Amino acid sequence: MLPTIADVLELETVRRGGPRVVAGADRLDTRVRWVHVGEIAEIAGLLRGGELVLTTGVALPDDPDKLADYIGALADVGASGLVVELGRRFVRELPRAVLKAAEEHGLPVIVLTRETPFVQITESVHARIIDIQLEELRASEQLHEVFTELSVEGASPTEVLAQVARLAGRPVLLENLAHQVLACESAGRDAGILLAGWETRSRAVAPPGRTAYDPASGWLVTTVGARGQDWGRLILVCDAPPSPRDLVLAERAATTLALGRLLERHQESLERQAHGTIITGILTHAYADPDEAAARARAVGVPLTGRKLVSVVIRPTDPADQALDGQAQLGELAEATAGACRDARLPALVGALDQERVGVLLPLPPRTQAEAALTTLADRLRMLWPPGAAFVLAAGSVVESIRDVRRSFLEAEQVADVAVRQPDGRAFYRLPDLRLRGLLHLLRDDARLQTFAERELGPLLAHDAQRGGDLTRILRVYLDSGRNKAVAAQKAHLSRPAFYDRLRRLERILDTDLDDVESCLSLHVAILALESFRRDSRA
Repeated sequence: MLPTIADVLELETVRRGGPRVVAGADRLDTRVRWVHVGEIAEIAGLLRGGELVLTTGVALPDDPDKLADYIGALADVGASGLVVELGRRFVRELPRAVLKAAEEHGLPVIVLTRETPFVQITESVHARIIDIQLEELRASEQLHEVFTELSVEGASPTEVLAQVARLAGRPVLLENLAHQVLACESAGRDAGILLAGWETRSRAVAPPGRTAYDPASGWLVTTVGARGQDWGRLILVCDAPPSPRDLVLAERAATTLALGRLLERHQESLERQAHGTIITGILTHAYADPDEAAARARAVGVPLTGRKLVSVVIRPTDPADQALDGQAQLGELAEATAGACRDARLPALVGALDQERVGVLLPLPPRTQAEAALTTLADRLRMLWPPGAAFVLAAGSVVESIRDVRRSFLEAEQVADVAVRQPDGRAFYRLPDLRLRGLLHLLRDDARLQTFAERELGPLLAHDAQRGGDLTRILRVYLDSGRNKAVAAQKAHLSRPAFYDRLRRLERILDTDLDDVESCLSLHVAILALESFRRDSRA
């Protein structure tokens, strides 16, 4: 940032001259690009704008009109100000014509009441300007390195905005063309206040150009897009005119976001990422207050306040073999789910929970029953999803508050994990549909069930804990395979002899016969109960 005239007046070399502002006192915030010493009346023709002119006035004309023309020419060329040393031409004060013309043109005029070597002033001001330019160059290089690294790493919009907020120390938001917030970094401010009435406020801010500052809102707005296809805006909440570094920062961030979208392959859309971030924030208690989560959801067009909330987890029943294909399949499932919600006119947060599940937070409109909404959603999704790619849709309990959404989601996850193993074609699954697993989930807090599971599996769990073994997993695979040893060995990725050896070790540790149906049934119930306990502890 170039120094202002006020900054120049604070320099020791200038203060020794006894400076006094005699005109344009309200324009001392004018930036000084350079200092030029000139003793001719036609100096304006040698300037390019932004210069602070130093003169003793010895060559200035006597005629008041020509003095006024001199001031007017300086103002027209964009000079930042005029400094006149008294004593040689003008003894105690400047002519009235100079002061009047300077006020009319808004040109700051300063007189030096003591003789001062101009070379000292020019050296000190130029040193200040060069130092600032070097600092800006270093800052620009730092921004280049930061955002180049983000681009190479394929950083998400959330990661890009986090860097912008850190470097600027100000809130930054990314919105789409519908003025819905895709990502937000509040930089320590209250996110609820920041996002309140966002769409209405954002639509009112339309500064010209691709990057511009809107004084009324205090926003620095940069258009995000590439190849002639704009898809969003990056907004830096400045509350004051931004510095050149802020402009560079916003534009580099916008370029990184645009490049990231061009290079995106087999990934969710920005909208899905935004929705997924909010859902994850709710599940991990990342938001200090539920009102912040509600504000962020409202900013993407999904109202959560004052509605019953249903958590939904959707899992493909035939996941792709390759990790990349699986990620692409999940992204397509998330997009199809969002489309199904739109078709059913059910505003919802839709995003991937992990590599296997799509999560939906469904706020129910007044007088809408959960069963009807879930059936509609499942039917619409089956119309959009390819027939050969089946899925299960699992729902948690209906809750009244954002605080309870996490519990509902964990319940839906458990239902989905069970239902995906043996789907029976239902439109959707809920906890009562899990039969034995549902019963065990309902009884998970009962000390008698916990005692039973510990009695059945205690020695095995202790053995695995002490030796870092995986025999509990082997038992689970064996029981899930219907005690078919050949199938179980294949699922466990072990040779049959190795798998049989582990079964013999299991029998010794548990002191039981794994060929006995009743013993295996008891162990299977204990394992299902144990999984229910562990899932509940995650909540």
